[in-house]
Amino acid sequence: MIPYGRQTISEADIQAVVEVLRSGFLTQGPAVSLFENAVANYCGAQYALAVNSATSALHIACLALGVGKGDSVWTSPTTFVASSNCALYCGADVDFVDIDPRTYNLSTEKLAEKLSLAEQTGKLPKVVIPVHLCGQPCDMAGIYALSQRYGFKIIEDASHAIGGKYQNQPIGSCRYSDITVFSFHPVKIITTGEGGMALTNNAKLAERLDRLRSHGITRDPAQMTHAPDGPWYYQQLELGFNYRMTDLQAALGLSQIQRLDEFVSKRHALSQRYDALLADLPIITPWQHPDSYSGLHLYVIRLKLDEINASHRAVFDALRAAGIGANIHYIPVYRQPYYEQMGFKEGYCLEAEQYYAEAISLPMYPALTEAQQDYVVAKLLEAIKL
Repeated sequence: MIPYGRQTISEADIQAVVEVLRSGFLTQGPAVSLFENAVANYCGAQYALAVNSATSALHIACLALGVGKGDSVWTSPTTFVASSNCALYCGADVDFVDIDPRTYNLSTEKLAEKLSLAEQTGKLPKVVIPVHLCGQPCDMAGIYALSQRYGFKIIEDASHAIGGKYQNQPIGSCRYSDITVFSFHPVKIITTGEGGMALTNNAKLAERLDRLRSHGITRDPAQMTHAPDGPWYYQQLELGFNYRMTDLQAALGLSQIQRLDEFVSKRHALSQRYDALLADLPIITPWQHPDSYSGLHLYVIRLKLDEINASHRAVFDALRAAGIGANIHYIPVYRQPYYEQMGFKEGYCLEAEQYYAEAISLPMYPALTEAQQDYVVAKLLEAIKL
């Protein structure tokens, strides 16, 4: 099986983990802060807080921004459920903004329309979570301008996007957001096994994120309600969670980030080759905004179903039958039964539903060979019956 994505692990990565296993620390040791510093420096952010998953990072990012019962959080419907579940964990309501037909990211135009209506009814969002789908950044300058007008905070869900750029600045710089979140799941651009990170330029947010990832506890006397009883002392100031990253994970991430630019460059080479191989077919290949340099976590095609002799499902099934791990990213979140119970219905975001009806993710990862890529394209040609 050729998977749609997979990790690339080197001997240096293995050795980095072995060194931690032989050290005095397995968790909460020096590798975590070294990895945080490496990511912060790469992205140009002031603070980086490593956690055990991007889902955890999204959760504490919402909490750090004060999201709670009675608040509303808006995000894209074309994403994994974690992008919206994080608001529900906080007791808030969730709503969705339809996507742009070319980038498949949250549409700035649709957001502006929805905000104008929400202002009239007094139901503006507390937080908007743009998702950098496939690694391509959203129109962050436009979204930020709307945040200044309407007063909402911004969490960039950049789970797909480390190593990419927006307006020639690294994604994760938080230039146009309060917090940016990365994922280090094995199919992502770099991996820590499981893991995530929240970045910010706000010292107070960083302080709160740090507490929330570790039970709401602080060992900093400056944060305590009274002088510590001794050097062993700590205080739980709020209800937090055990969302910490281990030294084993951080060591792997620290090794992987040394090859981040190489990984992204290889993804771009593969993408350009796909573009050429698929150029004359009844397929829409990914469009890249000129302001962006995508991390290219995914390579998503859209089938021109009125020009081929097969259904979306038939093409997908044919690829899978040929040993190609094609996938669909994503089912509109509000079409999940859990969200339909809240009242969301088919047709709520028409562009997202049209995208879902046509999209297929083809294999995309640095170790994908040209021979494998040729095989994928040949089987796709067979599937669409040209």
